[in-house]
Amino acid sequence: MKIAVLSDTHVTSLDDMPRKIIDYLSTVDLIVHAGDFITLNVLEGLNKLGKVKAVHGNMDSNELRNSLPEKEIIEVGSKRIGITHGWGAPREMESKVKTMFPDEKLDAIIFGHSHFSQNEVIDDILFFNPGKASQSFGILTVEEDIKGEIISSKP
Repeated sequence: MKIAVLSDTHVTSLDDMPRKIIDYLSTVDLIVHAGDFITLNVLEGLNKLGKVKAVHGNMDSNELRNSLPEKEIIEVGSKRIGITHGWGAPREMESKVKTMFPDEKLDAIIFGHSHFSQNEVIDDILFFNPGKASQSFGILTVEEDIKGEIISSKP
């Protein structure tokens, strides 16, 4: 399965997102957004492009905060993936987001907030942050293993 991963889009409509991201979204099985859409219009636009799993971020409207969870766990094949936004200073974000899933056996955690991309395995968990959408996004390929790729959103 191929998953597009976005976070920190910080736009009011899909028209404001980098064209490269929109083009990639038609090639994936699932879209995951790790928060900070800003407006419901972005979520609604993504839902028109494909299946979406999402959580809210700290900059999201009350409407989004009321309609999206703070965290979610999805199962893709035999893999369990946690999704959350993150909070606070970007230092040691992995430790912070891991606390959102106490006692959960996860293969990966998708998060955002820091605006810095990350694709790193720590203690057998892939910590994956696609970065700020105006700069980058991510692709996760889930087969026997989970492999992440950070892609520049610049043309």
